[in-house]
Amino acid sequence: MLILRSIFLVCLLAFLLKIFCFSPLSIFPEQIQFPPPPSSPLLLSTNNYLQKVSKVGEGFLDNPEDVCIDKEGMIYTATRDGWIKRVHGNGSVEDWKMVGGQALLGIAMSADGSVLVCDVDKGLLKVGHDSIEVLTSLVNDSKISFADDVIEASDGSMYFSDASSKFGLHDWYLDVLEAKPSGRLLKYDPLTKETTIVLDGLAFANGVALSQDQDFLLICESWKFRCLKHWLKGEDRGKTEIFIENLPGSPDNINLAPDGSFWIALLELRTNTWLDFVHTSKLAKHVVASFPKLVDHISGAKKKATVVNVGSNGEIIRKLDDPDGKVMSFVTNALEFEGHLYLGSLNSNFIGKLQLKQFNQPLEEERKNYSIRSSPWVLQG
Repeated sequence: MLILRSIFLVCLLAFLLKIFCFSPLSIFPEQIQFPPPPSSPLLLSTNNYLQKVSKVGEGFLDNPEDVCIDKEGMIYTATRDGWIKRVHGNGSVEDWKMVGGQALLGIAMSADGSVLVCDVDKGLLKVGHDSIEVLTSLVNDSKISFADDVIEASDGSMYFSDASSKFGLHDWYLDVLEAKPSGRLLKYDPLTKETTIVLDGLAFANGVALSQDQDFLLICESWKFRCLKHWLKGEDRGKTEIFIENLPGSPDNINLAPDGSFWIALLELRTNTWLDFVHTSKLAKHVVASFPKLVDHISGAKKKATVVNVGSNGEIIRKLDDPDGKVMSFVTNALEFEGHLYLGSLNSNFIGKLQLKQFNQPLEEERKNYSIRSSPWVLQG
């Protein structure tokens, strides 16, 4: 009996030693404040609209996280096998440019027809027909460790997110567990070739989008369940305020729609109260951080899909779901082009394509019952 007790104590000590001495988290991680349950019919109700997608490039695209489309309608996406792939109008998939690695995330078209690519390992890239150029990999002499999403302004400036300055792509969940904001919004100036910090201290800086008039920029903070608005022009230039908060999911990528509204892909970070418990217990956080296979058991990202359309005033207009992940799950991007919504995902081998004509009738009654509007609370000056 004494031997068994001694073995148990040794095992317990070894377990606690692993948890607290070798945990990748800081000793005292913070808590995440999950948004309150939605009260509106629009957000409480679910639908199966995302189950109606057609599957573009099925079988030839390995988890296409982001999508961009050129003026001719050519679809570009970055896949986990290191390729920038193009999908032609007839549906055929072309292996266009091999960049390499498994860390290609956000992509966007540049005015000169090349493709801007966020590579977690290399930084911000510009991929053309005959070249692959690393535009920037450093800011203030420190490595950009998690380039995530990018957008180009009309003056050629490129705004892009650095999701976390502490954790990388394969350890993204550690940033959520630690809950100490270290993300940044960066700006690359192609004339001076300088990279500067626009905003820092962001809670997993993710998708970025410019407004229709390019007077402000939106940046998603994934584990604060909100998007910030940063003014680029006008009397509020340089100020930052909350654009939308208490989203019914964690915002990933965001894209401007032709009518001036925005499409936001939302991830389900939790499926039950277990994750709530994890984020209120420092010990539980260290346990999950030390045994990463537990992440799949507490995250619901691969079990459903949701995208929302948000007006330029921060009001949710409509919500599209695949509530049980039957066709689409882990949707990370929603891009509108010529009457269709194109959906990227980290859990599929295709790009979803959804005709939006069937959703053009405004959901007026639901919108009257609930809206999430811009907050006048200024964060920074």
